Amino acid sequence: MRLPNKEYWKPFWRETIVKIAIIVVVTGLYVFFVAPDKLFSVLLKRPELWVMILFIYTFLSVWPQEIIYRTFFYERYEGLVKNKWLFIFINAILFSLAHLFLKSFLVQVLTFIGGVLFAYTYQKTKSTTLVSVEHAIYGNWLFTVGMGEMLAFPGAG
Repeated sequence: MRLPNKEYWKPFWRETIVKIAIIVVVTGLYVFFVAPDKLFSVLLKRPELWVMILFIYTFLSVWPQEIIYRTFFYERYEGLVKNKWLFIFINAILFSLAHLFLKSFLVQVLTFIGGVLFAYTYQKTKSTTLVSVEHAIYGNWLFTVGMGEMLAFPGAG
């Protein structure tokens, strides 16, 4: 694994901060109105579980997903689709479909949106590291705000 070129870091953080700010507001309001009892529940009631979720999710879920759905997928299939937006869309659909086993419409919607964001970042940077950092930030926020159980992870909400 090699680190991304220096020129990608500054714009990456600038864009990621804007995106996470939007995600924080939207998901915070969603949890507040849909399941206020879940708002920051794991963080407040079981901080040790919260830390474990962040670690396990980041390294055993995010990293392998990004290797498969961005790095491998782009390396293998990018040349087959000339339109970069169509390719991002296809990648996001496949990423979302990979989460069907969780049997949650909310998961399908969020993984599609995340898939678009992650594919766009990977398209620009070709960096597994950057896209994994982005994925971990957004996903860990969802667990932090209290969406764990809503996303079909029992005991994580």
